[in-house]
Amino acid sequence: MKELIRTNDTVFISFLTHRLREEGIEPFEMDSHMSLVEGSLGILPKRIMVTDDDYESARKILDEARGSEIR
Repeated sequence: MKELIRTNDTVFISFLTHRLREEGIEPFEMDSHMSLVEGSLGILPKRIMVTDDDYESARKILDEARGSEIR
């Protein structure tokens, strides 16, 4: 597995996860339960991981999602 992104932006994580699943890529969200440890402050970023085979396609989707985030 490879790390696709690490961010505190839960809305973007939700959007990206949705877009990846639309394209048949199953993301794995790591560190999602760390908010319990940190007290739900949003300090610790969450990571989205994908399989090595899906990484290049997932990067393209990430780049598109970042572009739509700016608009």
